[in-house]
Amino acid sequence: MSATSGLWSESSPAPWRAALDRYPEVIARQGVSRLPELDGWYREALPRALAEREPPHAEHAELVRLTEWKMARGVWRAPNLVLVQQNDPRDVIEASTEALRLAPDPRAPIARLAKLGGVGPATASALMAAARPDVYPFFDELVAEQVPGLGKLGWTLAFYPRYAEALRERAARLGGAWTPAAVERALWAHSGGKASAI
Repeated sequence: MSATSGLWSESSPAPWRAALDRYPEVIARQGVSRLPELDGWYREALPRALAEREPPHAEHAELVRLTEWKMARGVWRAPNLVLVQQNDPRDVIEASTEALRLAPDPRAPIARLAKLGGVGPATASALMAAARPDVYPFFDELVAEQVPGLGKLGWTLAFYPRYAEALRERAARLGGAWTPAAVERALWAHSGGKASAI
């Protein structure tokens, strides 16, 4: 376990709040030119857009932009982005409508979205976290490394529910307005982030 795992052992909300408050600063420090703008869109505009639609769903352009956010915050994988871009817009609407309807099931929405080209559990979790931060955290390697007891990290539909449940439990213990998505951002900020390979 890395030295950054210290936040996980904190039971008081104060250090968690301090880490979460540093999130925008850590985003800016990544040195990825579009990341602050993409991150603001992901955390503010996208959740509003998803909630305003009836039924809630994501558009093709939003899935592409969400994938760009995910890669800018982590590791850029151009072939995956091309696969996401190649999805039929109707398939994106259908898959995201079904996935959002399946919430709060811990696995089914992720599995449904992962049927789209270029969408794995991490990208699927990013969409679900934008729509339902109270249930789904974004699946991030730097965060998973800080959570004890999860076992060997795997980018799989089997690993994500364990990861998400651990973050849901932590949010419940922290209380107040804490969500699994906020716990994820606090842990990511605490790790210092990781510059993208763009």
